[in-house]
Amino acid sequence: MDDARDSAAFARVILPHLDAAYNLARWLLRDGDVAQDVVHDAMLRAMTYFAGYRGGDARAWLMQIVRTTAYDRMAKRRDSREVPIEPEPVHEPVDPADDPEDALVRVQAHDTLAKALDALPVELRECVVLRELEEMSYRDIARVTGVPIGTVMSRLWRARRELLRWGQARCAG
Repeated sequence: MDDARDSAAFARVILPHLDAAYNLARWLLRDGDVAQDVVHDAMLRAMTYFAGYRGGDARAWLMQIVRTTAYDRMAKRRDSREVPIEPEPVHEPVDPADDPEDALVRVQAHDTLAKALDALPVELRECVVLRELEEMSYRDIARVTGVPIGTVMSRLWRARRELLRWGQARCAG
């Protein structure tokens, strides 16, 4: 195939999943600016290896590249002894046409979810994000994370249990 056809196919197959790629990177890295850099690097990797893409779920293929790139970045942070950053708040856009009270409740619920997810270890957080926010199948999550489906199921169970405990502690305290 020629470069123009490859570029058009890449744009048609991969670019629709750019928001999902950023979402995963953002939740893994807990920093929007670093997540943008990671997605940029992942997209360059995806473009480089797109000729080897043999079909299937393009979103899972891209998410696997984003995850690998994000983990590479986290390893560099650890190796360079960077000071870990506090998770930056993720703000859901508010529609000005919404009822102010409904908008406030939605923003508070979103902030609570963000805090609860941030409290999870990264391997649990990524499974929850891929399953609940990105609505990926267990099979695709296993492909993205490189673990068996049973491990995905176990991680989701543990994550949900931890989220429940987090919520109960917050209500009790």
